[in-house]
Amino acid sequence: MLKKNLFLWLFTFAITLGTFAQSYEWKEAQSGGYSYKYVTNDPTNARFYTLKNGLTVILSPIKKEPRIQCYIAVKAGSKTDPATNTGLAHYLEHMLFKGTDRYGSLDWEKEQKELEKIDALYEEYNHTTDPEKRKEIYKKIDEVSGVASKYAIANEYDKMMTHMGAQGTNAFTSFEQTVYTDDVPSNALDKYITVQAERFRNPVLRLFHTELEAVYEEKNRSLDSDGSEVFEVLFANLFQKHNYGQQTTIGTVEHLKNPSLKEIRKYFNTYYVPNNMGVILSGDFDPDQAIAKIDKAFSYMVRKDVPKYTFEAEAPINAPIIKEVVGPDAESLSIGFRLPGNQEKDAALANLIGAILTNGKAGLIDLNLVMKQKLLRASAFSYLLTDYGVLYLSGAPTQGQNLDDVKKLMLNEIENLKKGNFDADLLPAIINNLKKSTVEETESYGGRASMLMNAFTGNLDWRKEVDFINELSKITKADVMAFANKYLGDNYVAIYKKKGERPITEKIEKPQITPIEMNADKTSAFVEMVDAIPNTPVKPEFLDYNKDLQKGNLGKAEVLYVQNKDNDLFRLSFRYKIGYNNDLVLPWAGSYLQFLGTDKKSAEEIAKEFYKIASSFNITVGEEYTTVFIEGLQENFEAAVKLYEELVLNAKVDEDALKALKERTYKSRINNKTNKTQIMQALTSYAMYGAKNKYNNSLSNAQIEKMSSQELVSKVRKLNELEQTIIYYGPASLSELTNKLGKWHKIPAKFAKAPAAKVFKQVEQKENQVLFTDYEMVQAETRWIRNTTPYNPAESTVIGVFNNYFGGGMGSLVFQNIRESKALAYATFGYYGSPSKKDGKYYLLAYVGSQADKFKEAVKAMDELLTSMPTVEKNLNIAKTQLKKEIESERITQDGIIYSYLAAKELGLNYDIRKNIYNNIDNVSMKDLTNFHSKYLAKKPYTYVILASEKNISTEELKKIGKFKKLSLEELFGY
Repeated sequence: MLKKNLFLWLFTFAITLGTFAQSYEWKEAQSGGYSYKYVTNDPTNARFYTLKNGLTVILSPIKKEPRIQCYIAVKAGSKTDPATNTGLAHYLEHMLFKGTDRYGSLDWEKEQKELEKIDALYEEYNHTTDPEKRKEIYKKIDEVSGVASKYAIANEYDKMMTHMGAQGTNAFTSFEQTVYTDDVPSNALDKYITVQAERFRNPVLRLFHTELEAVYEEKNRSLDSDGSEVFEVLFANLFQKHNYGQQTTIGTVEHLKNPSLKEIRKYFNTYYVPNNMGVILSGDFDPDQAIAKIDKAFSYMVRKDVPKYTFEAEAPINAPIIKEVVGPDAESLSIGFRLPGNQEKDAALANLIGAILTNGKAGLIDLNLVMKQKLLRASAFSYLLTDYGVLYLSGAPTQGQNLDDVKKLMLNEIENLKKGNFDADLLPAIINNLKKSTVEETESYGGRASMLMNAFTGNLDWRKEVDFINELSKITKADVMAFANKYLGDNYVAIYKKKGERPITEKIEKPQITPIEMNADKTSAFVEMVDAIPNTPVKPEFLDYNKDLQKGNLGKAEVLYVQNKDNDLFRLSFRYKIGYNNDLVLPWAGSYLQFLGTDKKSAEEIAKEFYKIASSFNITVGEEYTTVFIEGLQENFEAAVKLYEELVLNAKVDEDALKALKERTYKSRINNKTNKTQIMQALTSYAMYGAKNKYNNSLSNAQIEKMSSQELVSKVRKLNELEQTIIYYGPASLSELTNKLGKWHKIPAKFAKAPAAKVFKQVEQKENQVLFTDYEMVQAETRWIRNTTPYNPAESTVIGVFNNYFGGGMGSLVFQNIRESKALAYATFGYYGSPSKKDGKYYLLAYVGSQADKFKEAVKAMDELLTSMPTVEKNLNIAKTQLKKEIESERITQDGIIYSYLAAKELGLNYDIRKNIYNNIDNVSMKDLTNFHSKYLAKKPYTYVILASEKNISTEELKKIGKFKKLSLEELFGY
């Protein structure tokens, strides 16, 4: 399944735990006939149950929205993969979506016989080395799989979850965890528990060879990622004995080529046992009722001893280990230091040093490298696993630098850490910001669930987690220095990521796969039973823009206001009616300000002061609006606003800062041309708007060179002369807000007029066209673009149902046909996008990322769906129910109310469009969808955006698709 960015996720988790200085103790209580443990003063109000069979259940009720974030977590991952079958935990995760003997099957008795044949064939295949004989065996596997699929029903799990209104249905595997995730409406909890208990009872490894092909695609995507290779090489050298470094989550090509269904079952039976699993729920539910239902549903599980992972301790690293990775992406440097694991007494210190180095505002790297623009980018964070941790540093050179320069600068900050060259008040400032982060994290049901799940899989004591800030407050500067000197010496691994042609890697070749039967119009008895489970309807709540937000004025500026009644945090925005379509210099002005000080304070001092009061500001320049964001604790509202306004009013130009900003910009532009994601965005914008488009609407290097410091500062100061809207979400009353804000934010008597905006119109596709750019990669990525008609709110309901039905999820036609049936891609989707402005046009955007040797088949498969849409009445009903339940359980709150209002205004609406959509869902018929598809998509011209290597796809093949145009990077980027 789609994997999370674990680095970012775990880092965020590591620095957002904790609460205010109170007493935290484990206590026991009873309620509803069940005993549970809890931690006093826990902001998540979590209950920790251990059922008789050892299953851990963690429940954290919060009733802000009628939804529940659900995780089922297993303490097993790539660390516990067999050495002879790496990647096994990951593809077992994939197979847990395929059903059991009760769902996913039309005739289990007949299907089972065919599956037993497939089992035997795979064992024979794995013990055969002769290539020709392997092909013969695989052909038999393909044939028998086709027969077996006639007795199977694909994707019943996804259909059940979609039908009950689930969102975010997915799973992920990492070193020590495999986690299954769903976000369900609160009235679907009975259905969810029923499905999950069955899911883990007797999973059937059906439709295996097509799903394994999806894993192959995932592996090939990783082979195209320089970042993935850097990560793997760094860990392989940091951990030369431990499986953190010796096994990867996806596994080796050799092991993926030789899967064993017997080993998969063995792994499941070993680790998927109740005393090694946890059910974590956070949201709107009654914990007494929930625990009784979970206990009853999962009581069939039997406790088993789980083998303890043992490992040989890593030898000390006595000298720097330097390795090199070569690929098409921009050059960068990564450094890793080995740290203690999350169970060690120094774990709090290990987490803290990451925040001292990088916290986004006032860390050593923030101030000395980022603020002073000594590098293009630089960051550091601590990443703690059970047995070991890593301090991970990453940086990229700016113009005129090499990777040795990057390493020297970053290691200098390690020396500053060791010598204590940081302000003593940085530690309490970090704690203040952690308090704010804790409030933000625990106010959402999703944030709570993630924190609790990660603590469970990491074997962390929850009492210590909520007491994290108290523990940090005991740490002294001397402690930090001692820790840094102990662990951060010449014992690091450095990975030099250099730009060049990637060495030839062994990709997984395409096997011959016959499309399998999907039986999408069939339903098992179990699914019918689940659908019939009664639930109490959730009443939708729609916004009334005349009641749900207040409007006021500060001078001539409109104030849009929603009160925060939950905590003491505020978010303030100044939204100016000017963007980079009006003024291409404006983005540089916004960026330049963050590097400036005043006559009284340096840029570093201002950054420290913002961080000290747990506040921040940011300027974003969009196409049509420029927004200044200020946020923090309400007690520091005036201090934060004053600090920002004084900076704007008294900003002191710094020629060195401007020179560095220009050099970093030039380097970023060079790097953009090596970045696959940036190139695809540029191609897509070209397809949508033509040769001169939103993406390449930018200044030339010569124009940038002419920019002056005074010009940039002047543009920021003149923002306040323009038409603006003030947006506030916080605890202060509207009158208190305007009184306090008026002291520092002065509104002119008359707004100045902004320069006219450059308008980009969506192009009309009159014939099939191919826009191609060459990029060194294993895969081929293809997008279909078609602009259609202007915005029409009357079509919103049909569009919502169509997107669910056609290409918006795992149960959609696109996913089922291209990935599940034909195994042509790991990632694929298709949706009909709505414009953000009333004069904009709708557009179709479809995507397939496939191996280059599957490119022709993948394009054909999507073309067929765009030309002729299969009609499956059951899937239509699921798509309608999904949309209805999403709207019923959605709650737009906080400043989301204001942004919903502003978005509606852009579309010419003065009401919440969701109400109209909801009231018309039941009226949508299959004929409506087929008419919609026929009117806008079928047999219509498209622009095909293709990013691939010319070595793998011939120009002649591309010319068969449509009028061919190869685009250079200069044409795409405009510089």
